[in-house]
Amino acid sequence: MTAANQPVSDPAVSDPAVPSDPAPADDRLSRENLVVIGVLLVASFVVILNETVMSIAIPVLQRDLGVPPSVGQWLTTAFMLTMAVVIPLTGFLIQRAGTRTLFVFAMSAFTAGTVIAFAAPGFEVLLGARVIQAIGTAIMLPLLMTTIMTVVPEHRRGVMMGNISVVIAVAPALGPTVSGFILDHFGWRWIFGFVAPIALAALIVGGVLIRPVGERIKSPIDYVSVPLAILGFGGLVYGLAGIGESAEDGSGVPVWIPFTVGVLALAAFIGRQLALQRHDRALLDLRVFRSGQFSLAMGAMVVAMGTMLGTFIVVPYFAQTVLQLDPLTTGLLTLPGGLIMGLAGPIVGRIYDLRGPRILAVPGAIIVSAAVWMLVFVSPSTSVWWLLGANAMLCLGLAATFTPLMTLGLGSVEPRLYSHGSAVLGTFQQVAGAAGTALFITVMTVVSTADQDAGVAETEAISHGVQRVFTVAGFLSFALIVIVLFLRRPDADERQEIPAPVAAETRADASDVDLREPDPV
Repeated sequence: MTAANQPVSDPAVSDPAVPSDPAPADDRLSRENLVVIGVLLVASFVVILNETVMSIAIPVLQRDLGVPPSVGQWLTTAFMLTMAVVIPLTGFLIQRAGTRTLFVFAMSAFTAGTVIAFAAPGFEVLLGARVIQAIGTAIMLPLLMTTIMTVVPEHRRGVMMGNISVVIAVAPALGPTVSGFILDHFGWRWIFGFVAPIALAALIVGGVLIRPVGERIKSPIDYVSVPLAILGFGGLVYGLAGIGESAEDGSGVPVWIPFTVGVLALAAFIGRQLALQRHDRALLDLRVFRSGQFSLAMGAMVVAMGTMLGTFIVVPYFAQTVLQLDPLTTGLLTLPGGLIMGLAGPIVGRIYDLRGPRILAVPGAIIVSAAVWMLVFVSPSTSVWWLLGANAMLCLGLAATFTPLMTLGLGSVEPRLYSHGSAVLGTFQQVAGAAGTALFITVMTVVSTADQDAGVAETEAISHGVQRVFTVAGFLSFALIVIVLFLRRPDADERQEIPAPVAAETRADASDVDLREPDPV
């Protein structure tokens, strides 16, 4: 195993209450690595912000483009579906293509999709543009996390992951605010028009400044795994999204069909990866789950991410439908929470570096639970300040939760599997987002429809549906609290479960599978 793939030294002990030792002088990041991380952070923020700007724009787009709600929702469903299909492939792509090549490809795709969306003459072209955007978005976050895990010493990863939490949580929180402002003043095309020059600038700067990080692995792609991944993860997310659509209007493909295809293909994909990873040829290496802490962190991330994205969909819908707020005011509800997450992220990271995960994640999960239970009491007479306060509290709790989960989870796997751990994390986030959105919309729709059939006024019925949604979410938040109680810093030995000599022998037997060569500039 080369020096670049050796485990990073672990100055921290397993007791989260014991501070780590001071960093040696030679552990400081080089200027080149700081530039790479900085460019990746900015690019990731831009592409992830794009994920949630559509939440408020969908009704406007449906009206302007003359499409029904069941069709208009595909602008978000197709984006989510593409993300779920591409992200599982990123672990392989990062090792095969290298940092700079993959960055240029991802930002080129995102920029091209954004420009096409801005100029789209109709719904079909806009939908295709969203798919192209999603391809670039799916690559950026795993690329960012893998780069940080590769170049940042362990005792400084908390701060860096705090910066990532700004990207992963603040960007979605700010999306509705940005979207509401643009819709009120410029029209829906400028949602893409303002993003396009920023994306193009990030592409040019990154193409010039980003330098190789880590090593490339020349390994042939397994052409059986690719369609299995597409059918498995795509079918699962499509089925989850279809639950919400079916509950809303009863249209679309029967939910059991994509679920059945997804489950069967996913089972075949997992079996295929388990066989291939014995020869270091897996498209998505599942040996990351040998770490108990990684598995716990992923379980907690699913609950937290599903709650966050589900809330970011339901609360704006409630504000516009029941409280009759305009798009800009609705978007502004998420702004304080986004600012809180942005300010808290690096601070949370520093605390993690000094004290470990539990001192942050346990209070964070409790705050998330309290915020969710606040939303149980919404009604047509609810004050805007109540919604704003609950959202701000939720974001504060998530800020204290996301950074420990990401840092601990990825830091618990063997270093040469960082790219696969990042791919698993990204995949879980997408599936959790789809599941949370589907669950929240389905519960809200079923309850509100039943109430309206019984003669209850529409606004009151929707309020009952939202109340029931957050009652369910409140009980899920208890599961989050229980999971984070078991988090702890991993020992150094836990990250070396795959003996290096075995991997070396495997490569010697299949030299065409794992030939390492420098990432070209």
